[in-house]
Formats: sequence, C-alpha cells, structure tokens
Amino acid sequence: MTFDLVSDYQPTGDQPEAISQLVQNYRNGKKREVLLGVTGSGKTFTMANVIQQLEVPTLIIAHNKTLAAQLYGEFKRFFPDNAVEYFVSYYDYYQPEAYVPQSDTYIEKDSSINDNIDKMRHSATRSLLERRDVIIVASVSCIYGLGS
Repeated sequence: MTFDLVSDYQPTGDQPEAISQLVQNYRNGKKREVLLGVTGSGKTFTMANVIQQLEVPTLIIAHNKTLAAQLYGEFKRFFPDNAVEYFVSYYDYYQPEAYVPQSDTYIEKDSSINDNIDKMRHSATRSLLERRDVIIVASVSCIYGLGS
C-alpha cells in the first residue's frame, strides 16, 4: 500500500517543517495535533504530504458538507490512484418531529435522502474493509452510527 501524491508543487515556506513535525510526532505516539494556518496557506497540501509519508488510512473531518466536498475534490486530485472517499449525511432535508404546546400541534418527522450520497457512504465503508490506502473525507456526522 502506498499513497502516491500527485502534484506539480513541492512543500515551501513553513510546510516542510510542519510536515516533518506532524509525521515525527505521530510516529512517536502523539495522539493529537493541530495544524494552524490562514486561508490559502496550504494546510490541505501539507496534510496530503503527511498522508503520503505516514501511509496509514486517514479520516479527515470537516465541520460542514460544503468544506467536506471541497476537501474531497482536492484529495481526489492529490491521490488519483488511492481510495479517496466521501462520507457525509445522506439527508438533503431533515425535519425532526416536534410539538408546539401553544397550539397543541404535533409535527411529524420528515426527511429526504440523497441516493447518490448514500452510495458514496457505502463505497467509503467498503473501501475501509477492503483496502489500506484509504482517505475518508467526512463531515462531523460521521461520528454517528450508520443507521439500520
């Protein structure tokens, strides 16, 4: 299993030191790391280099679907020969059940599932079971169960 990073660029500025420190700390058993940088500073490219060097299955968690989609596209381009997968909530719309006491109104649960995203979630799960060269880009909803 290898993670083959495809890019016309090489790490520059503070990136080589950040990559080295992140890789070294991971190999030394450090459980938590934070990579700070302003927008456009190359955090995604830095992490791609870390993934290439560590060669371990990787979970990238974004705070929303929009950022997850952006990161998914970038990592697909960086690692075209590896299993880069997308795992976000498959709901296009979700309204939980509710009760409005002022009007004694019950509102039933309503939802709409996006079948394409559901297929992508299954692909991500399958890749985790079948491969070691896996990068999962997910939103925070990945911390919840897969459902029934």
